[in-house]
Amino acid sequence: MEQTLKSWSPIIPKSTAGDHWSETLRHAIRDPLQLCDRLGLDPDQLPGGRQGLQQGHGLFRTLVPEPFLQLMEPGNPQDPLLLQVLPLGSENQPQPGFVTDPLQEQQANPLPGLIHKYTSRVLLTTSGACAVNCRYCFRRHFPYADNSLSEAATEQIIHYLQQHPQVNEIILSGGDPLATPDARLAKRIRQLEQLPQLKRLRIHTRLPVVIPSRINDELLTWLSATRLQTLMVLHINHPQEISPELEKALARLHQRGVILLNQSVLLRGVNDNPVTLGNLSERLFEQKVMPYYLHAFDPVAGAAHFAIDDQQAKRIYQQLLARLPGYLVPRLVREQPDQPSKTPLGW
Repeated sequence: MEQTLKSWSPIIPKSTAGDHWSETLRHAIRDPLQLCDRLGLDPDQLPGGRQGLQQGHGLFRTLVPEPFLQLMEPGNPQDPLLLQVLPLGSENQPQPGFVTDPLQEQQANPLPGLIHKYTSRVLLTTSGACAVNCRYCFRRHFPYADNSLSEAATEQIIHYLQQHPQVNEIILSGGDPLATPDARLAKRIRQLEQLPQLKRLRIHTRLPVVIPSRINDELLTWLSATRLQTLMVLHINHPQEISPELEKALARLHQRGVILLNQSVLLRGVNDNPVTLGNLSERLFEQKVMPYYLHAFDPVAGAAHFAIDDQQAKRIYQQLLARLPGYLVPRLVREQPDQPSKTPLGW
């Protein structure tokens, strides 16, 4: 069923708007019962009740920063932002086909901190930390402890890249790469950009969406200093996530010449209709962010309640094509193990 946007207007309190991003993260909600209390929800009335919340939390810890919480509608247990972060007892129930490593990334993990799946680019797991724990995360079971990007690991990666001259793009991922302090990020980029083969730096992040103050002067300084062409791929699933504070942060990035793209995940109950997806594309483009990918759901263990089958995904996508000009329609894709690129689903 098609949905329309809520008419209420979230307000980010002044007490968090000017905080340093790491301080905001430090005070994030880490208890599902506190999350319910802040939103005026009775945990016993939610799916699985109080016990289900605690069971899901035990599997994958709750983490919701204040600015993201303020974008949720109080009293609404079906709020699309809440559904992305609310732990459920059903996460503990095994489902056929749902596995801990749906993309088989550990088979493409030749060195600590490095994933090399595609010919011309490599992904660095810059940080295992995130600013928000999304329940559908396909890396919720990833062995981050074995993949820290230490000084020694960075030296190994540089040597690996020298042996693979076809690689011309570095992707910072995680976790969330922007959970790493700017001084450390700047140092890593200075080391990597000494390799003449590298042309582009891509940063995959959700942190500015949930804590917009992460786009600070320190970050903009080192982004401006690198010789690499820089792209930031945001992770925004619903237009409700685009706050006034995020709009200001995106404008600062755009002014510094950072190319802005967005990738979303098609999620049951969150954005599985053409109205929401169409509104998201419109809002993104208003902020000079290009809709890039709409990912079919990855079957990760613990998140089966978000799954949408491919036929339904294609129907939604066809309706989206009919609503928007082509340049506003993200590519519907599925990432599959052992494939040389993402697999288009929309045609």
